[in-house]
Amino acid sequence: MTSQAGDRPEPVGATRRSKITPEREQEFFEAVLEQLRECGYDSLTMEGIAASTRCSKSTLYRQWKTKPQFVAAALRSHRRTRCIDTGSLADDLRQAARAAGELSGRDTKLLQALAHAAPQDAELQRALREALVEPEIAALKEIIRRGVERGEVPADHPALEYIPAQMFGVLRIRPVLEGEYADPDYLVRFVEAAVLPALGLR
Repeated sequence: MTSQAGDRPEPVGATRRSKITPEREQEFFEAVLEQLRECGYDSLTMEGIAASTRCSKSTLYRQWKTKPQFVAAALRSHRRTRCIDTGSLADDLRQAARAAGELSGRDTKLLQALAHAAPQDAELQRALREALVEPEIAALKEIIRRGVERGEVPADHPALEYIPAQMFGVLRIRPVLEGEYADPDYLVRFVEAAVLPALGLR
């Protein structure tokens, strides 16, 4: 008896891959990320993604053999770069705070959804860092580097190394402490009240 397409994944050793367009691939990735935010990692299934994107499970399994691989690929597609350069360290930090706040709810939901699963899968954990953590830290370090080069703050200022932890930390901890996401206005106020004074800036 012939099984219906999509009843089960292909064997791990299978190499045949269907051709999908970059636009269709991005549609799959957006569906994965949205279901992660709404339902969490444990409730995310290949069946659910197939249904929401109107394709067969076999199409998904030919591209990504496991759910962690699929989620990791979706996260990497989500990675973005940020370039902020106002010519002022204080204003750069304000702009970085506002930009982070605009995405706070969406990104924090992803981190919360993957908090338990990522440590169990090395690829998933790497993808999570590459998509949501490393770009933010790299952008802040570049802002700080330029501020030091301009002479706005000394390179050995003891507060410099803690700025990424401060900014990233308040993004993630506010939902825990206050039940609200760190929106742009909140993050800008945080920068003005805590980060800039620590650096001796206005």
